[in-house]
Order: sequence, then structure tokens, then C-alpha cells
Amino acid sequence: MAEIVSFCREGLTVAERHANAGARTASFCSRLVHPHNSTETAAVAGLLPAHYDLAMTTPSASGLPPLDWSTPTSVIAAARAGDRRAVSALVTELERASPRMAGVIAALTPSLGRALVVGFTGPPGAGKSTLVNAYVAALRVAGLTVGIIAVDPSSPVSGGAILGDRLRMTASLADDGVFMRSLASGGHLGGLCPAAVRIIDALDGAGKDIVLVETVGTGQNEMDIAEVADVRVVLSAPGLGDDIQAMKSGLLEIADVLVVNKSDRPGADETVHQLNSALHLRTTEPVPLVLKTCAVDASGVAELAAEIARIGKLKTTASPTDRRRRRARFLIARAAADLIAGHIKRDSDRQLDHLTDAVLVGNLSATEAAAKLISRLISSA
Repeated sequence: MAEIVSFCREGLTVAERHANAGARTASFCSRLVHPHNSTETAAVAGLLPAHYDLAMTTPSASGLPPLDWSTPTSVIAAARAGDRRAVSALVTELERASPRMAGVIAALTPSLGRALVVGFTGPPGAGKSTLVNAYVAALRVAGLTVGIIAVDPSSPVSGGAILGDRLRMTASLADDGVFMRSLASGGHLGGLCPAAVRIIDALDGAGKDIVLVETVGTGQNEMDIAEVADVRVVLSAPGLGDDIQAMKSGLLEIADVLVVNKSDRPGADETVHQLNSALHLRTTEPVPLVLKTCAVDASGVAELAAEIARIGKLKTTASPTDRRRRRARFLIARAAADLIAGHIKRDSDRQLDHLTDAVLVGNLSATEAAAKLISRLISSA
């Protein structure tokens, strides 16, 4: 355990010097977020503030007094003053949908809707995490504070996640102007999980100027970001091949900015040409720019930051309430879908058989059967 703690303190400096460092960190992070490893989690609380925040509730873990939750406003004030522990506490309350959440949101409401929410999405291998890291560095040079929400895929077996985005996002390691929370997707499709959307309010209320949301990275199914972000950045990279074709029918429709990352690789210009050609299929205006970036040397990042700022200025002319209402609709729709799915799975006494049989013989369509099920659930609520 001492070796792991020492390694975590050295962070990515070690990863740069040793070829196997990334694998060691990934292995450790995987165990860290597994629900059965509370002992190891407690030992490194504060070193990797990802999913567990024991320093928030256990004074002995950090040597600091516990936060005063007698009124959420005191914690919010501390978070807005730059107290990372208070920011982490707010994020955790909303992530877990704790009993305090309603009071926290009520206290946060006067401060919400000020942050620009920027979503980064695209197929695996496009370099989302590395580009986000370079973009964050540019924002910090400009004096802006940043919150990052990075969603990683979950194991369908254990429910754990590696949270590998932390290996590539070094801008948040020792910068109090940046707060990062890594999340497991929990099996949710669409690239986001409800917890990620709730955390946006926590980071916004904590006073962050920009909130970045990085999705899981599964291709054209990642449409949730369109309902959540003010500005949507869709990434591709040379050599992804068929992923460009898949993006045509999905992600290209929601993009505010298209980025060909890893532009130092052969084929970057061809990928730009492919995306520009694919934009002829887009049915909405305005047509986004296609930019080239290389996150390794930060080339093109300044141009990307300027374009995001330009679009963000246009998008934030809408009222804060309208922008937050869009995210609330997403949460309601996801919760409704989960409730209905749960009801169907729990149908142990087979009360739905008459609906399923009606669909099988063609007396009802699946949509009509779903409407009847929803009506029944509402009447019994």
C-alpha cells in the first residue's frame, strides 16, 4: 500500500519515466472505485479525489475539521472561495443524490446558470482527454476557472471503472483553479449518466467559469450531450475510418465545432475533407467549422478555444433558467425511462402478459403498449 501511495503522489511524472506506470495506475484506480475496497480508498483519500471523498466526512482522513452542514450556504461560500474540499463535498452530495441534495440545490439556485458548459464527445481513439487537458491549460492562462466531469465506461460485471482519463488530464493535478471529478457511466447509454448532469450544477454553483463534460466515447449513440452542453465539440482523428461514416448520421447533427485531433498524423487533411463533405448532409444551421488540433504540442488549441468562446457567447444569451431547464428535462426523461424499465423487470406476477401478448399477435404496437403501461403507472402513483 505504501508503494501505491508513493506512486500516486508522484503522479504522471512517474508515468512519463516508466513505461509500465500507466498500467500500475490503471490497476490501482480500478480497485479504488470498486465498492468493496473501502480500506484502500480511505488510505488514499485526498490523493486521488475521484469517486470517494472520505476526507469530507471523516476528519481523521485529512486532519481537518468536518464541514459545517448545518446550513448549505456555509459550504457553498467556502467552495466559491476556492476551498477544494468544499467543492468536492458539493459535487459528492449531488453525485450521490443524497438526502441533502434538495437543500443544496435550493441554496445553489441563485448562483446557477453562469458557467459555460462545454461538451467533448467523439469515437474512442480521437484523443478527447488529451485535448481537454490542453484546452484547460489554455483556459487557465486566460485566468478562467474550470470544472471537469469525465465519464468512463463501467464494467458490466463488477460495475467498476478504471477512470483512465486522469492519466491524460494533468492540468488539474496541482491547480486550485481546476477541479476534476471522474465518474463511471453505470451502464447508461448516450455517453452520460444522470450524476454527471447533476454535478454541472455543483461546479457552476462553486463559481467555475467553464464546466467541461467529456463523454464515454462510443460513437454515434452519444447524443445526450446535445441536451446538456451549451457548446458541443465533436472530435475525430485520422485513421478512424468507418467511424466517420457512423458520425454522419448522429454526432455531426449536434456539433457546434468539429475537430480533427492528432493532426500531426498522416491523413489529417483527408479527414478534414471527409468531415466537410459529410456536413452537406446536415439539416440544421449554422454549419460548424472543422478545425485541426494536435493536443501534444497544443497546435490549434488557441483557435479551438476562440471558436468555443465565440459560440458560447451566442448560446449564453438564453436565460440561465432555460439552459438549466433543458438539463432538467434530460434528467426527468432518464428517470422516467429507468422507472418504466424497472417496473417491467420486476413484473414477477406477470401482470404485463396481456400487453405483451397483444403486441405479439398485432393487436397493439409496442408504442401503444408502452402508452398503456405509462397510463397505468400514473394512475397507480
